[in-house]
Amino acid sequence: MDPVNLFDLAAQQARWLSVRQNAIAGNVANANTPGYRTNDIEPFDKVLDRSRVAMTSTQTGHLSGGATEAGYAIKAEDPKHAVLPSDNTVAVEDELMKAGEVRRSFELNTAIVKAFHRMIMLSTKA
Repeated sequence: MDPVNLFDLAAQQARWLSVRQNAIAGNVANANTPGYRTNDIEPFDKVLDRSRVAMTSTQTGHLSGGATEAGYAIKAEDPKHAVLPSDNTVAVEDELMKAGEVRRSFELNTAIVKAFHRMIMLSTKA
């Protein structure tokens, strides 16, 4: 099993979050475009399933999974809402909720990387 580099994993998630943020921004920008369909990308856990990261459980009951290479497929969402007056499926409220999730995920990603960086720096001090 290859070692998991936390910083590579964090960078992969940051790239995924950037792609998702871009898709959300496109949805908001096209909120009044007639016939526009909401776009989103696949969840990060599915991206991880295709990446080289393989989780191993240390005890029974812990989660495990595995996979191969990551890519971010943008796909049109199934319309959850009735077609709006502009004949599209963009609900701005939903898009703003998604944007908030992306922001919180970026903040968590950054905090984890900072904590691990600090830990590594402390462990290498002589």
